[in-house]
Amino acid sequence: MMTKQYIGYIGTYTKKDSQGVYRFTLDTEKKQITNVEVAAKLDNPTYLTVSHNNQYLYAVAKEGDKGGITSFTISEETGALEKINSQVTDGSPPCHVSVDHQNKLVVTANYHTKKVEAFVTNNDGSIQPPTDVEQEGNGPHERQEKPHLHFAGYTPDENYVVVVDLGSDTITTYQPDAGTLQKVSVLDVKPGSGPRHIAFHPNAPYAYVMTELSNEVIVLKYDDKQGTFEEVQYISTIPADFTENSQGSAIHLSSDGKFVFAGNRGHNSIAIYRITEDYTVEFVEWTHTEGDWPRDFVLDPTEQFIVAANEASGTLVLFERDREAGTLTLLQKDVIAPEAVCVKFLK
Repeated sequence: MMTKQYIGYIGTYTKKDSQGVYRFTLDTEKKQITNVEVAAKLDNPTYLTVSHNNQYLYAVAKEGDKGGITSFTISEETGALEKINSQVTDGSPPCHVSVDHQNKLVVTANYHTKKVEAFVTNNDGSIQPPTDVEQEGNGPHERQEKPHLHFAGYTPDENYVVVVDLGSDTITTYQPDAGTLQKVSVLDVKPGSGPRHIAFHPNAPYAYVMTELSNEVIVLKYDDKQGTFEEVQYISTIPADFTENSQGSAIHLSSDGKFVFAGNRGHNSIAIYRITEDYTVEFVEWTHTEGDWPRDFVLDPTEQFIVAANEASGTLVLFERDREAGTLTLLQKDVIAPEAVCVKFLK
């Protein structure tokens, strides 16, 4: 029997009303989000990742003047979280976290400290103290006075870790080696663009980058033998006549490799693109996120739905997705989720 309910988690800031990591349920039969509740009290768990076997959740965490990662076990029945351990070091917490398929190495990107960190995991899901690599560089924009790492994650074959640096307009690949990271290559993208997140095509050697400062999607060709990228296309994510403040946020692809979705904070929209035969993209439409500052969104495990998180208005929004046209239809809005930053589902 097909599952009709899926458990999701919300990473948040805890500057105002939020208490930490939240849990919710998506009922795909009733087409609604229900049961938003605190899953774990934690300070500023802005980004989360779930292990591929659904057994562990790793959350960015702040503990006093230190920052790092907290690991949790996930209850198979209820999705409840139970803390395993934390690893924190001096300075601000990271802003992004990923884990490999074998659940052996957690990697983080830190916006403030210029560091990408690697945490070896133990068999019980706990994490060991990190090793780190510090990046250098800057860019022409006023916010690019130093590196601002915004993403650390794995290539599809997991031979490399990719780090996206908003501060120096670079995309760097590292090779994981016994819990350390060895630099392989650096791609310099358009100065002042501020690359933020990257998403890979599911079955072709291409990747798609969202820029925060220039509000663009960059299409990259990826060489999996060398761990290198080359630029193919730049396309705007906001209308040409939109002159107010807007900053690019998340980027995700449908698993059939047909569509790219990109978030715009300020324009408050998800931009939708069709992937063409040569893996460049063509614009389909914008969908308003029915709230302010959409920091992230996620396709549910069936990919029939998208859940968007509006950070400033503290709401989740549910859309139904047309698999052929790529368009989104609003189903539910104003679901309270305080200071929502990141959304992940159990798979």
